[in-house]
Amino acid sequence: MKTEREKMTNAEPFLTNDPQLMEDKKNARILCSRFNDSPEDESVRKSILKELLGSCTENIAVKPPFHCDYGYNIFVGDDFFMNFDCVFLDAAPIRIGTNCMIGPKTCIYAIGHPLDAEGRRKKIGIPKPVNIGDNVWIGGGVTILPGVTIGNNTVVAAASVVTKSFPEDVVVAGNPARIIKHLKESNKSDNAIRNEEAKVSDA
Repeated sequence: MKTEREKMTNAEPFLTNDPQLMEDKKNARILCSRFNDSPEDESVRKSILKELLGSCTENIAVKPPFHCDYGYNIFVGDDFFMNFDCVFLDAAPIRIGTNCMIGPKTCIYAIGHPLDAEGRRKKIGIPKPVNIGDNVWIGGGVTILPGVTIGNNTVVAAASVVTKSFPEDVVVAGNPARIIKHLKESNKSDNAIRNEEAKVSDA
């Protein structure tokens, strides 16, 4: 029989008030408190993050305060920067690729709850993983909801509410977020303009 933690990490409905999970949350709060109260010493902060998170590299910079539910379900790639006052609810895994930046006051939620009141009274959580690709820039005040995947090189504008998944190489904005620009097409247009300018200058 699966434990509630096994159910949670496998993205299956679980009991949020399970004693072991409550203890895990307590441990995460202790580590977050140590991190948030740490002196201006990057080596100390990195040491705490390595203990708190599921994985990260030496090339990580997170500005306090930072809060999360468990920590061990957060997996961060190389060259990661996150600004002040972010919140990760990591019941399901939150995976972030390499060379990513996250602005201040961004929230990533990898858990939801039943719509029916009886399910909520029973303290049932519904975990859904969040996956963020490589080279992604997420602006300040963004909210990313459970089950979302964001493709490589994509930009999420400040204050967006991301309710669904998006492909790579786009800019998304709004509430709910929608695609406002395709970056590859934009790059092609920029290259075409530069080529035309070069032809004029050579004439």
